[in-house]
Amino acid sequence: MKQFAFLASLVFLLGACSAPQKTEKEATFTNRNIKVDSEIMTPEILWSFGRVGSVSVSPDGQTVAFTISYTKIEENKTYSDIYTMPVTGGDFTQITTTKGGEFEVSWRPDGAKICYLSAASGDVQLWEMNPDGSQNQQVTKIEGGIEGYKYSPTMDKLAYLKNVKLDKTVLDLHPDLKFADARIEDDLMYRHWDHWVDPTYTHVHYIKYANGATVGKGTDIMKDERFHSPNKPWGGMEQINFSPDGKSIAYTSKKKVGMEAAFSTNSDIYVYNIKEGTTSNFTDGMMGYDIAPTYSPDGKYMAWESMERDGYEADQNRLFIMDLATFEKKDYTADFDQNVHGLTWTPDSKHIYFTSEDKGSKEIFRFDMADEKISQVTDGIHNYNSVAIAANGLIATQTSMKHPTEIISIDAETGEGTNISKVNEPLLGQLKMGDVEKRWIKTTDNKDMLVWVIYPPNFDKNKKYPALLYCGGGPQSMVSQFWSLRWNFQMMAANDYIIVAPNRRGLPGFGQEWNEQISGDYGGQNMKDYFSAIDAVAKEPFVDENRLGAAGASYGGYSVYWLAGNHNKRFKAFISHCGIFNFEQMYSTTEEMFFVDWDYKGNYWDKSNKTAMRSYANSPHNFVKNWDTPMLVIHGAKDFRIPYTQGMGAYNTAKMVGVPARFLYFPEENHWVLQCHNGILWQREFFRWLDTYLK
Repeated sequence: MKQFAFLASLVFLLGACSAPQKTEKEATFTNRNIKVDSEIMTPEILWSFGRVGSVSVSPDGQTVAFTISYTKIEENKTYSDIYTMPVTGGDFTQITTTKGGEFEVSWRPDGAKICYLSAASGDVQLWEMNPDGSQNQQVTKIEGGIEGYKYSPTMDKLAYLKNVKLDKTVLDLHPDLKFADARIEDDLMYRHWDHWVDPTYTHVHYIKYANGATVGKGTDIMKDERFHSPNKPWGGMEQINFSPDGKSIAYTSKKKVGMEAAFSTNSDIYVYNIKEGTTSNFTDGMMGYDIAPTYSPDGKYMAWESMERDGYEADQNRLFIMDLATFEKKDYTADFDQNVHGLTWTPDSKHIYFTSEDKGSKEIFRFDMADEKISQVTDGIHNYNSVAIAANGLIATQTSMKHPTEIISIDAETGEGTNISKVNEPLLGQLKMGDVEKRWIKTTDNKDMLVWVIYPPNFDKNKKYPALLYCGGGPQSMVSQFWSLRWNFQMMAANDYIIVAPNRRGLPGFGQEWNEQISGDYGGQNMKDYFSAIDAVAKEPFVDENRLGAAGASYGGYSVYWLAGNHNKRFKAFISHCGIFNFEQMYSTTEEMFFVDWDYKGNYWDKSNKTAMRSYANSPHNFVKNWDTPMLVIHGAKDFRIPYTQGMGAYNTAKMVGVPARFLYFPEENHWVLQCHNGILWQREFFRWLDTYLK
């Protein structure tokens, strides 16, 4: 259930993919100068923040191009435009003002043009413009549009993603039945995340490029292969890269279909030789996720992110590097008990920067090729989510529980960061945020657990407040300094709740042993960790121990269902979003079956498997006889990771056993809630429920 989400693209898709024909004079929308009446966060204010999307540093390291998206609430629509600013900071310049919007901004390798995707021509194509926003020109005219792009360093080719139809539909099989509405399935993996798998496959193509235009026809480097690149559902162009000489394309693909794909995480790094038209598997025999190949600028090495074990989606994400002269490859994180994400080479090929979860935050680290050592660059209460090289150091994106994404300039030696974008300073300056406290609490097995405690904006230690236990999802996703349009701790605290957010067992950033303990132990130690966290904070004189609630999504939603049957009357209200209610049903109806097979340690019909049987014994539906606490259940119909029938089953059961319950159902949402009006409704109902039973 852990997702590597590409939220910039998702934000764009809320309103821009169906864009009308683009013209230079079209108006856009911005909230930058909005004035609010309250210093306390509301759902409408939360949706008024600008959202920084793709960020790209010019080849000379002097200028940042980036997108900002603003939501026009009354239209339920998001507008996205491109901006530029110096890497040293200062005022930024808006260089597009179109209704359609632009996304996936980058610089052409020579730095002469800013490039982006837009649907201005009717479908999504690649466009270029001057750095000042003038002379917009459509580059590609690929039938059906494209999904991503990348220039070769030699600037004579473009790689792009395009869907290729290889399978037959019902209408292909029965052309006379024009009005038939059905699917015919013969294997597993027929749906994924939030969509039914259609007869097309996303393939990497390349086409010749010269002087701002493509030349001739594109070449499908995966011709006739019934596989995807990048990996579905979250992979992007970071999983595809040209070699520095432009002669090869390295790409990520899980070349498995059907049941094998449903039970495996084994993706590989493939290299396509453009001249020969041949493909080689560079990670053959490596059994877990191998993704995001990136060449050193001098062409001597290839680095990528690698997991070791097939079927385990939360294995340690390691740094692997291959010497392209000898084809020898090595794990350079054998002594680094953390993950690596977003590998970025320095221009001299001597260092690799990356981000990693580190005790409740995400920090930037550097690998040195010469001594093969990893050193930490940044340290603080924040999340760094990406890192790029600039002329004056590093450019990164940063969030915290107190602010949405901003662009930060970082001194690569000291790790000191400066907010250079300040996109949301005008709005943040009008609001009062609650304090965020980092606590270490002893668990039942005498381990130290990091717990975030978030206080109301006008906290008064002499008052007594209701408290809300946040149950994290993933299950192996660190409770870090994230900013969310739904699970926003400042939004919760603004409603006069104290938030208790523990990094319980089964989360990265605290060593692989802590991260892995949860597998095969659902309902075990991590649930005891939840109790340790809420019990410790409930002892504070400013917490009313008789007004405690618990809420969570995904695995956190499962946690809420489990707690409902085992909390011994600690809580007075529960909220479960897209949670697992019945393990046997979940095992048989989820799409990426490797997840439940690994975490439950097997199926439910093998009664000889004691570990698996313990997992199924901890299915929340086994404890409903103990349910006695009001429960709000939220689910989206397009959630295929945890099908909506799980939420429906929990809600129906709550009503049947006499527990006050409400069902909030979104027919067009998936595991998340992405549309503006739905998101505001989510917030209103969330607090209407809590206020009813905790105030």
